[in-house]
Amino acid sequence: MWWFQQGLSFLPVTLVVWSAASFVFSYITAIVLHHVDPLVPYISDTGTIPPERCLFGIMLNVSTFLGMATMYVRYKQVSALSPEKPKILRLNKLGLRLGWMSCFGLCIIANFQKCILYYIHVLGACLTFGVGSIYMLVQTILSYLMQPELHSKDIFWARLAVFLWSCCSILSMFVSSVVLYSGLYGQNLVQKLHWEPQERGYTPHMISTVSEWSLAFSFLSFFLTYIRDFQKISLQAVVSLQGQTLHESPGNFRAEEQALLVAGSI
Repeated sequence: MWWFQQGLSFLPVTLVVWSAASFVFSYITAIVLHHVDPLVPYISDTGTIPPERCLFGIMLNVSTFLGMATMYVRYKQVSALSPEKPKILRLNKLGLRLGWMSCFGLCIIANFQKCILYYIHVLGACLTFGVGSIYMLVQTILSYLMQPELHSKDIFWARLAVFLWSCCSILSMFVSSVVLYSGLYGQNLVQKLHWEPQERGYTPHMISTVSEWSLAFSFLSFFLTYIRDFQKISLQAVVSLQGQTLHESPGNFRAEEQALLVAGSI
C-alpha cells in the first residue's frame, strides 16, 4: 500500500495537488493567450478572462469541497482523540467553523472575478486568507495542547512555522496593496493586467503579487502537515433504517435510532 492510500491521507494530498493545479493551469492558459504578464501576475488576474476564468472557477469550487471535507475529518479526529478535554473540544469546534468560513470565501473568489465585482472578490479573499489564517492558528494551538502525548513536537513546530510564513505574507501583501491602490500611481489599477518595469507603481505591484502567491502556497503547505495524521484515521457512513419499507409513516419506526450518522475510527 502506498503512503497516500493509508487511512484518509489522500484527502489533504488531493486538496493540495488539485488547488496547486488550479493556479498553475489557469496561469499557463492566461500566459499562452497573452492575457497577463508572465512575471508573477496576481492569481486572480489569471482567472479573469475566458477561457481561463471558467477553468479557474470550476477547479476552485472543487477545492472548496475538498477543503471542507479535509477540515471535517480533522475535526472528527481531534474529537475522537480528546473526548474528555473541554478546552480542546471548544477550540476544535471553533476551528471547524473558521475553516468552513474560509472555504466559503474561496468559493466567492472562484465565482466573483476581481475585474467584475471587485469588492465581493475582496470579501472572499478576506474570508479565505484572513479567517483561514485564524484557522491555522487554532490548529497550531491544538497541536501544542496535544503534544507530546498525541502529537509530536515536530508537527507543532512545522505548523507554527507555516502559520508565521502566512502572517508575513499577509502583512507584506496588505502594506504593498495599500500603497499601490492609494491613488499615488493612478486610477483603475484593479483593471490593469499588464505592467511594464518602468511604470510607476511597478515595485509595490510586484511585492503584492509575490506575497499573494507566497500566501497561497503557505496555506497549501499547512494542509501537507495533515498527511501523517490522516494516515491513522478512517470514516464510515452508518445506515439507520427507520422502517422495513419506504412507504411507512414516520411514526412506525422499527429500527433503533443510532447516535451518529458518521462514525470515526482511529
